[in-house]
Amino acid sequence: MNPSSSSSVITRDQTLFLFNHPFPQSQSSPLSNFKNGSCISPVINTHTRKPKTHTLFTSPKRFQAITCCLGDRSSPAMTLRQILESPGVHQGPACFDGLSAKLVERAGFRYCFTSGFSISAARLGLPDTGFISYGEMVDQGQQITQAVSIPVIGDGDNGYGNAMNVKRTVKGYIRAGFAGIILEDQVSPKACGHTQGRKVVSREEAIMRIKAAVDARKESGSDIVIVARTDSRQALSLEESLWRSRAFADSGADVLFIDALSSKEEMKAFCEVSPLVPKMANMLEGGGKTPILTPLELEEIGYKLVAYPLSLIGVSIQAMQDSLTALKGGRIPPPGSMPSFEEIKEILGFNKYYEEEKRYAASNYRLSGDGVSSNAYSIERVRDESEQRGQSPQDPVVEVITPDVYSNYRADGSRDPFARIWSRTLRIKITGRDGIERLDVRVPAGFLEGITNIVPALGGINIKELLDDAAEEVGGKLFFWLYRKIVDAITEVASGTPADPYLTFKLP
Repeated sequence: MNPSSSSSVITRDQTLFLFNHPFPQSQSSPLSNFKNGSCISPVINTHTRKPKTHTLFTSPKRFQAITCCLGDRSSPAMTLRQILESPGVHQGPACFDGLSAKLVERAGFRYCFTSGFSISAARLGLPDTGFISYGEMVDQGQQITQAVSIPVIGDGDNGYGNAMNVKRTVKGYIRAGFAGIILEDQVSPKACGHTQGRKVVSREEAIMRIKAAVDARKESGSDIVIVARTDSRQALSLEESLWRSRAFADSGADVLFIDALSSKEEMKAFCEVSPLVPKMANMLEGGGKTPILTPLELEEIGYKLVAYPLSLIGVSIQAMQDSLTALKGGRIPPPGSMPSFEEIKEILGFNKYYEEEKRYAASNYRLSGDGVSSNAYSIERVRDESEQRGQSPQDPVVEVITPDVYSNYRADGSRDPFARIWSRTLRIKITGRDGIERLDVRVPAGFLEGITNIVPALGGINIKELLDDAAEEVGGKLFFWLYRKIVDAITEVASGTPADPYLTFKLP
């Protein structure tokens, strides 16, 4: 592309301004002629004037790197539009949470849907009869879009109100990261299109909902794909649903969808409407009104997108029921019915987390407890002292443990029977032969019993083992005496008798 001749060129200064001053939705920007995702390779004009010195661009090479970054940016909506433009029919399972969306992506699907039916079931445990709200759907949708990298088409129901509510819904779905949104013409409360008693709004209101959605997209500077759905086939007639589909296409819808068509012939008639606008099919598994066709059959009829709304939630329900039956009978689910623990961790990303965690791993932690805190232990990250002294990183890491101190009185003013024991502490400090402080802890009376178990788990040092080993070496009697002194001191503290509050041990 020639920067001097293209109308889509922005200057270097404009680019710097865009980096540092994001435009609010109500204002236009030098990139207002670009729809989000409609142009993924904006050219930055460096030839209109002599480049000025700026902290972002210290050299031409660094400036070029930022240009490439802009060119590689792709929105979910653009990815979905590329799918719509590619040949063939494209299958999209319907997910209902982050995990099910992850599984769809791992299975190799290029995009997926969210199902209001499934989300209402999984999140609320309620039927899809209008119980679930806009806020709940947006919240669930955001969790889903953040869990995957493939584009997600969100179920926007009927927009949750009039045309103004539709605009709010579209903008909310854009912010949540959806690539597309399905909007229907049902009245409130809406319900699954394959259930009884479906009712739709008037033609005029249905058309205004789609126009409001298109306006919301423009105002947001987005390119979200608008899927216009009509439920008028079951509510009114096939002819009415075909008329509304044409009107939706004329109003700016990107994809058309008639739910609950009753035959293959009706599906063919639908695909002949507005032939340049892609069509979506809904293969409701398990006994819906629409006949289940193969992807090849759907492609021959003229469909571009096909949704499978109940597969994931349906098999999940069955699997949970089978597992609960086994557990109730005193058995665990058989190995073939569930993945292994290692497979579960891999699916959820534990291994990827562990690998990435190594990049940010700190050397050690120090547990500290200055004063009384609301938590059992307070933790402070510290730099590894062994690194500061050139010590081997394989040496044991020792941490400081300070349990909370119980107050003397309960909330009702009564005396706590344990206050006398736990309010008194004994400070123990252990220093290695190299002079490095290994342990400095205030141990409440009554807590020493478990200290030799806690310290190995948290710090890598077993106090009792060190003391026992030292008993066999020169000066071992002194260590044994000190160990006995700890026990005696704790007993004295618990009984209220004054004791030496500070003991120092020198390790061999």
